[in-house]
Amino acid sequence: MNHRVNPIDKSYFAGERRDGDFTVIGSVVQRSDVLGHVTGRTEFFEDLALPDMLHLKMYRSERHHARISGLDVTEALAVPGVVRVLTHADIPNNLYTPLKLIGVGPDDEPILAEDTVRYLGDPICAVIAETEAAAYEGVSRVRVDYTDLPAVFDVEEALAEGAPLVNEYQGQNHFIYEGHHCRRIRFGDVDKAFAEADHVFEWRYQSAPIEQAPAETTGCVVVPQADGRLRVHSDTQACFFTLDNTALILETPFNKLRVVGGTVGGGFGGKVDVVVEPVACVGAMLTGRPVKFVYTRYEEMQVSSPRAAERIYIKDAVMNDGRITGRKVTLYVDAGAYARHSPYGTTKAAAHLPGPYSIPNVWADCHCVFTNRTPSSAMRGFGVTIGDFALETQMDRIARELGMDPLRLRLINAYRDGDMKAHRKIAEGTALVEVIQKAAEMVGHELPDAYRRMSSTHREGR
Repeated sequence: MNHRVNPIDKSYFAGERRDGDFTVIGSVVQRSDVLGHVTGRTEFFEDLALPDMLHLKMYRSERHHARISGLDVTEALAVPGVVRVLTHADIPNNLYTPLKLIGVGPDDEPILAEDTVRYLGDPICAVIAETEAAAYEGVSRVRVDYTDLPAVFDVEEALAEGAPLVNEYQGQNHFIYEGHHCRRIRFGDVDKAFAEADHVFEWRYQSAPIEQAPAETTGCVVVPQADGRLRVHSDTQACFFTLDNTALILETPFNKLRVVGGTVGGGFGGKVDVVVEPVACVGAMLTGRPVKFVYTRYEEMQVSSPRAAERIYIKDAVMNDGRITGRKVTLYVDAGAYARHSPYGTTKAAAHLPGPYSIPNVWADCHCVFTNRTPSSAMRGFGVTIGDFALETQMDRIARELGMDPLRLRLINAYRDGDMKAHRKIAEGTALVEVIQKAAEMVGHELPDAYRRMSSTHREGR
């Protein structure tokens, strides 16, 4: 049989335009994986069907905050097909935080709860069975006795005196940054700016947790190898990050694990947490058989890490001509019950302040707060996205109060190359002025000549 093979279009792989300038902007470029997706040939971790594969399902807390006064898995073990029930005693190193890889601690999240649950859905024990049905039946027969504890769900209430302590590992309801109760910015003299301002504007902004809702739920399949290694098929967004964290939890050398990934059925940041692989690995090690652990849709919505809820207060000192001379920001990031990536996200948020504007006096307190809610983590620019919503809404409201064109307000305050940012880094490649000018041109928004002559490479009058 003769097969006709079409010539390969190099631009498909290189993003090369037909004129050969290797520029993708303004051209249509196919994703490298699109043919596999649309033809159904892409293989996801759940396509792996192995003989003797076991199924793991999690029994999760039915309380927001409680002591575990009793755990009985006798009836679960009696279910036909149930092979084993894992508790915290089976996990070699039962404390997790992904930030340990960059030297940030303390480790503050049990892989399986020991004596306390801190959010609704906190994992307590894992049932491993021959079939999914048997695993679900085993989970339904786990018996837990709780002694309820007071819970706190609001970031400012969590920081108030006398609030219930959420996370004993942290020791307080906020993350400590180099001895400080929050990530701080102190730049210039904000008090003087407010004293000399023509106007002072202050507003509050609030977001709710946002679930990434991928089409493919979080999961993995772990396969024991003849040489004692474990092969982990995962939909993780970060293979080596997953490998390193899992090895630390298993207290095993890194080279004892091999993570097979790269194909993700939607992640958006939500699949960077290492929440399924460690338990599945322990199950595979103790049973000597492949173990599959995959979230239900309910679990994906309830217990996978969402984008953090944030509360932001912005107070600005503004002159009559639109110059913002001082900005004070108080930010509360709801980390949920455990740290995960939220301390890092809060640092990102602080570094992003006061937005793309050259404001000579900036004060910020950015709090990473623990509450009895689902732990939050990464999602598409976390630490920046909600802040941008607040900052740009603030600019529009200031413009409205001053009766000023919102684009002109932004052009007056836009940072330029060479400006010192509030976190003491020099601004480079800013281009905000040119972007605003081009956007105004494209929509027919009239700008006076003085604003059209502005440039990001220098400030007027210099």
